[in-house]
Amino acid sequence: MPDDRIRSIVIVGAGTAGWLAAAALARRLRPDFCELRLIATPEHPAAVSEAALPSFHRLNRLLGIDERDLMQRTSATFRLGTQFIDWNRVGQSYFHCFGSIGAKLEAVSFHHHWIRLHRAGRGGALEDYSAAAVCSRQGRFAPPVADRHSVLSRYSYGYHFHARALAAYLRGFAQAHGVTAIERDVRAVRLRAEDGFVDALELEDGTAIRADLYIDCRGAGGAPPAAAPPLAPLDWSHWLPCDRAVAVACARSADPPPYAQATAGSFGWQWRVPLQQCLDCGYAYSSRLIADEAAAAELLSALPGQALGPPRQLRFVPGRPAHFWDRNWLRLPGNTLEPLEGTGLHLVQTGIMRLLNLFPVRRFSADALEEYNRLTVAEYERIRDFLILHYKATTRADSPLWQHCRQMPVPDTLRARIELFETCGRISLLEEEHFGEESWLSLLIGQGIEPGDYDPLADELDTEAAHAALAFLRSKIRDAVELLPPHAAYIAQQCPAHFLGAP
Repeated sequence: MPDDRIRSIVIVGAGTAGWLAAAALARRLRPDFCELRLIATPEHPAAVSEAALPSFHRLNRLLGIDERDLMQRTSATFRLGTQFIDWNRVGQSYFHCFGSIGAKLEAVSFHHHWIRLHRAGRGGALEDYSAAAVCSRQGRFAPPVADRHSVLSRYSYGYHFHARALAAYLRGFAQAHGVTAIERDVRAVRLRAEDGFVDALELEDGTAIRADLYIDCRGAGGAPPAAAPPLAPLDWSHWLPCDRAVAVACARSADPPPYAQATAGSFGWQWRVPLQQCLDCGYAYSSRLIADEAAAAELLSALPGQALGPPRQLRFVPGRPAHFWDRNWLRLPGNTLEPLEGTGLHLVQTGIMRLLNLFPVRRFSADALEEYNRLTVAEYERIRDFLILHYKATTRADSPLWQHCRQMPVPDTLRARIELFETCGRISLLEEEHFGEESWLSLLIGQGIEPGDYDPLADELDTEAAHAALAFLRSKIRDAVELLPPHAAYIAQQCPAHFLGAP
């Protein structure tokens, strides 16, 4: 039988996405099994920070990364979630944090008991039942404990990384595990006339690079090289209106909190992401409503500290490719949706894990490619719906952006979720769902969507008994969190950053 296994892979793109893919593949594929090369194309303007969801822990375990070393070398802070300000209405805020909200009572999901009491004015704030949200409000942090009976075991965390430092860290790991870097740009892609497969990548010096599989990690920022397989993108900008961003590092004026902030404005939203040595401030906006220069001026006028460099202009096209894996060309576009919930690294990571899980038995199996595309499309569409809900569920009408968002029709999958929750307080989860029930609950309640009813089985528990149980849980979480150290103090003791130089 001929040997038609995949024996060589070329990754295109030298940013965080490319080196993350290279590091993960290098850890799983031995050099004698598969040759790995990365074409370090010139970088597009990079964001100041990279946000990682709790799923990044799986990558840490795969690579054998020491968390303390990683955080020290990337000026990282811990991420319990995001505070959303002015999204439903001006002056209102809420937290979307990682982890459980409450605990089941009499085998009924907690939020149905909370809805029952909330309708009677007795439930308190939903966030009071989330240890991660209470930690965020108080600026405290410690890793979750192992004791499952403790309320401090019911949350998780991600990270905020210095973007260039993280790319350098992953590059060092990948090269130490056999990945070869080629420091040139791709001028053109040569296709085989007979079947449309990529035959070679032509570099700027005329060199031809051949491989069995090509992985495109350049994201939304760069134009594809000549003759690259067509992207055929699906445009989601009518649901996700922000297509550009401007970002700048600024001096910190306070200790870094264990969460990011996203504040909605007239033309988009501004973020503040804490790093150990600076603050990443950015403005995601619709280029149809405000010019790049005006957006940069608006951002700079709102900085809480001195700018540490010039603003960086970023572009993205909200949407996805029609196909992620086409013949021998695989796309890992990462954060093409928008940076609102920090899903870019997660999507690159899951794209690589899916490739490894479906690694073709023969060189290119049509069934494997079809399954890869099906699962990846489902994941992108679930995250798309989660992001759209931030814009759709608003009472704001103070600018054309919010007027459009309030009136826009949404995908049927999201419409059905909203209607189900409005009717009976239930939350449906679909295949390839990253954000779980607690995340959807935080967002639905935080954005002002009121459930019309609740699970009738919640009535099996006496009202006073339910009220007492919820009050006890609130006080238990509050008392436990008060014993944790401040986030800044924990970092200073466990993983203070090494000097990074200019941001």
